[in-house]
Amino acid sequence: MKILHTVEFYSPSVGGAQEVVKQISERLAARGHQVTVATTYNPKRQSRLINGVQVEQFNISGNAVRGFTGEIESYQDFLKQGKFDIMMNYAAQQWATDLVYPILDQIPYKKILIPCGFSGLYMPEYAEYFKMLPAILEKYDHLAFHADDYRDANFARQHGINRWSIMPNGASFDEFSIVDSTFRDRYGIPSDAIMLLTVGSHTGSKGHALALEALKKISADGSKVFLVIIGNILNPFSKWKSIKIQLDTWRNNFWPLFRLLQKRKFKILFSRIVDLVKPLFWGGLYVSGCVQDCNMRANRINIMGDRNKRVLLLNPPRADVVAAYHASDLFIFGSNIEYSPLVLFESMASKTPFLTLACGNAAEIVEWGKGGKIASTIKLEQGMVDGDPEVFAHEITAMLGNKAELSMLAQNGYAAWQDKFTWEKIVVQYENLYQNLVKEK
Repeated sequence: MKILHTVEFYSPSVGGAQEVVKQISERLAARGHQVTVATTYNPKRQSRLINGVQVEQFNISGNAVRGFTGEIESYQDFLKQGKFDIMMNYAAQQWATDLVYPILDQIPYKKILIPCGFSGLYMPEYAEYFKMLPAILEKYDHLAFHADDYRDANFARQHGINRWSIMPNGASFDEFSIVDSTFRDRYGIPSDAIMLLTVGSHTGSKGHALALEALKKISADGSKVFLVIIGNILNPFSKWKSIKIQLDTWRNNFWPLFRLLQKRKFKILFSRIVDLVKPLFWGGLYVSGCVQDCNMRANRINIMGDRNKRVLLLNPPRADVVAAYHASDLFIFGSNIEYSPLVLFESMASKTPFLTLACGNAAEIVEWGKGGKIASTIKLEQGMVDGDPEVFAHEITAMLGNKAELSMLAQNGYAAWQDKFTWEKIVVQYENLYQNLVKEK
């Protein structure tokens, strides 16, 4: 098959969406298919052929609500003229998918959408977007969701759309079957210390602050406790390129913003301005604010706190991330918003029990794998969640004190991952879906 995947960012950019599309694309290519990925231009991308996957890059940013800038016509012409058998658009509310909507009728090959949770469903500025979306979804040959009980699948049910299936996320057997037992020695963590791990980019919404505040309140009966926070700083563009694109976006959005001001829709106006300002500091003040906050909190613990508690802030190579999973006693996850978090599957793959807020479909993943527990979760506006540090600390302490339960969760999660959630098995589901759709008239 000739397969096209579209996604906002792709390797060497790092993130959840990038990883899912990378795993599926490379594995389909290895199975003999011609796979192309259409994505954002990245100056760090040294080759347009990555592990058998052809990469077509476009200098575009934005989405249907914020507006688009860049090579819009080139991208849409590429889609209309492409000689593909099937296309999969990964994640709604970003340019690589939103620019497909107006030309769906002009694309002659099969079309699949994986919406990735509809993160803007409850945001007032996206009201018109989601009002028009059911008619757009009807034009796709198939929808796929990573969760059975989450806002995107429920949105499809609500609007009578039934051409969809569940495609879970996973973790790589190739990666996690290799156990590197030297992580603790290399990072100065004693073998008898308790090691807590959390993994997530420094976006400010991955729950790092909750983990750090909970650490201060954990009761470990004199045992040393190390909290390892692993997080990369996303930076798909150079800072000047990011600012230039955003200045163009501001120019294109000036009139819509002025109209909102005229109509006195101040709440929506403020939200739109925040959404536009954030990327100005992409890779700069906005993203590093989380890093600075984590450093400040970590220093208070390492220098002035309990001498038995330590924090390590790391941005290591991928091999060390996998080794950290294997070395940890408990994975903790306090993210404010997710869809289908890969880190929970990676925890199961490393035989590491986890405690997570009910973010995204975390509760569903717990039900699927029985590899972790849901922490007490506070529901916020617009689908966000949070946790109370003291309660989170109490639940961490309780889990650490129950060795039998930790062992059971580790074994359950690992067995479920081996059975259903390795990328090696999941890619076959994608291949079968694609082939069946292509065979249809």
